[in-house]
Amino acid sequence: MSLYDDAVLVLKRYEGQEELRQVYLDHLSGHPDGMWKACHAGHLTASALVIDPPRGRVLLTLHRKLRMWLQMGGHCEPGDPTLADAALREATEESGIEGLTLLPGGPVTLDRHAIPAPCHWHLDVQYAALAPADAVEAISDESLDLRWFTYDEVGEVADDSVVRLLEAARARL
Repeated sequence: MSLYDDAVLVLKRYEGQEELRQVYLDHLSGHPDGMWKACHAGHLTASALVIDPPRGRVLLTLHRKLRMWLQMGGHCEPGDPTLADAALREATEESGIEGLTLLPGGPVTLDRHAIPAPCHWHLDVQYAALAPADAVEAISDESLDLRWFTYDEVGEVADDSVVRLLEAARARL
């Protein structure tokens, strides 16, 4: 199964956000290259919010280009067999934490956001990743900073999309 086929299957199974889910499916239907950064009409991305439930905190990255506190994530790569694998790869690369595991049940939320030209849209498929008890983070080249925030602090530093992702992840926990 290709990454494109996996994305379609994941989105068809995703429950919630019906209108936005359909936007994603319509985009893929009209853009066979909709998984890749080269698709300037927009493309799917995969992200994961790194959560440490026993300590009531999440790990956010200060994105180098956007200068915003965000969950880990980014573009799918040809070697990613599934969207879940892409999200886990991105979370591991950007957090430096080995042994992350995705929260069961598939994506937690979807978030479509405008991005600067030449592309127009990121159609982000958002997961949650559980940090192991002995997690040690390490900043990547893609970040200006990497920091743990309590659940209550997230709304003070991050935008509404991260807050919604955290709320959905906590509801699933």
